[in-house]
Amino acid sequence: MKKVEIHTDGACSGNPGPGGYGVVMVSGRHRLELSQGYRRTTNNRMELLACVASLEALKAPCEVTLVSDSRYVVDAMTKNWLRGWKSRGWLTSNKQPVKNKDLWMKLETAASPHKMTWKWIRGHVGHKENERCDALAVAAVKSRNLLEDSGFE
Repeated sequence: MKKVEIHTDGACSGNPGPGGYGVVMVSGRHRLELSQGYRRTTNNRMELLACVASLEALKAPCEVTLVSDSRYVVDAMTKNWLRGWKSRGWLTSNKQPVKNKDLWMKLETAASPHKMTWKWIRGHVGHKENERCDALAVAAVKSRNLLEDSGFE
């Protein structure tokens, strides 16, 4: 199984506001960068969408280490929050509707064929790939090619 390390980041100018994500994927000597901006969204949606887009870009099942500075994403995937939300009919432990359900469902589907390891790192402390993802996300926010985030309410 091919090993891939994926670094992700999301950015938003205002929350909600224009947003974007940046991704750096590395496998051996191969490197791929992805980014996209959206007209109106939230930072958490961009953190999630970075993960979804990166995993959907993989063409075959892989051994993936996904590195993110988002506790929201990493904790949901490593502390069984996602499983709990689903078992409660997409309600939080406080019986509130789970935010970003559409993207959580996409993330679960996108991650399912892969052997996943989720790793949290502190953001904006000089980590090379995290800084690059941030630069890609910020540039995507400022781009002219902003899409509609159809799942944002």
